[in-house]
Amino acid sequence: MKAEKASNLPKGYRLLYQQDFSKADAIKEFAMTDPDAWKISGTNSSLELAAQSKYTPVVRSPVNIALIADKLFTDFVLEADLLQTSKEYGHRDMCLFFGFQSPTNFYYVHIATATDVHAHNIFIVNGTLRTKISKQTTPGVDWGNGVWHKVRVERTVSDGTIKIYFDDLTKPIMVAEDKTFASWNIGFGSFDGTGRIDNIRIWGPSAKKSKTKFFPHP
Repeated sequence: MKAEKASNLPKGYRLLYQQDFSKADAIKEFAMTDPDAWKISGTNSSLELAAQSKYTPVVRSPVNIALIADKLFTDFVLEADLLQTSKEYGHRDMCLFFGFQSPTNFYYVHIATATDVHAHNIFIVNGTLRTKISKQTTPGVDWGNGVWHKVRVERTVSDGTIKIYFDDLTKPIMVAEDKTFASWNIGFGSFDGTGRIDNIRIWGPSAKKSKTKFFPHP
């Protein structure tokens, strides 16, 4: 899929990272809970979570995580294309991670077929099992089969705002406010499903290079 030009970027934002997985070694830019669960695949090349990761988190939180390694973000706008490849059920999901300080301290958004206290919400993991922090969400999304969906995440550290968009980039499907984690890694994955990621682009005022201290590289 060809990435479209982003709109509605805050003043002073510039493109800080992009990846379309057209080169096989693109996977080396990620640190993963289990590199054997991921691969570059597909006719148009994308990052695929093809199996469940052999990883047991210290606290109840997603198992399948691929972080953009060695790059830290503060305020940002993220856009990417997601395709969910699991069977249909209420918690059929894909996840986006941000403010990733450590395997026990981070935010993630769980985009799923149906919402409940553990699904289709924005969560914080802060030394204990994940906790819902979204103050607004929707009943869920229709992933379909073989269908790519565009997602957008907007994060502003100063006021703690987090906004999540799905296909319609004019109206958020989830909103939260939290200032616990200011900056760190951004990533992709699923709680316990499978799927594909493509056309990642991240804008912001700046990003910092810093070697990722957790999860192995492929």
